[in-house]
Amino acid sequence: MVRLIMSGSGEGKTKQLIELMENAAENEVGCMVCIEPQRNISFNLRHQTRLIDASEFNIDSFENLRGFICGLYAGNYDISHIFVDNLCKVAHSNDERGIGQFLNWLDSFTSPLNLKATITVSADPESATDTMRKYM
Repeated sequence: MVRLIMSGSGEGKTKQLIELMENAAENEVGCMVCIEPQRNISFNLRHQTRLIDASEFNIDSFENLRGFICGLYAGNYDISHIFVDNLCKVAHSNDERGIGQFLNWLDSFTSPLNLKATITVSADPESATDTMRKYM
């Protein structure tokens, strides 16, 4: 299951993501992973949530991010929820087609594994493509 949170810059997406991470850590079984473009989330999250600074791993495209997520899961089958804060900054791309392809891939990757994924994108929701709207 993939959920997309989309709104303009500074409109509270990260705050909402932190609340969702806390809720997931409290109510879900397993580990949570949050991939962020740089270490910005400095809140005391529960130990079930691992923060990953994407800049430390040279993730620079949607393709690299797909491989990174596969590697995370291959190394830890206990992951139950993947959060990506600011997808476009993590992947270094604002390409709408690339975003849609990534979301579709993520849905096909997570569904058979019963994983949840929550993604934020900084953009006006009115500019969302049909593919993006499917996950909002």
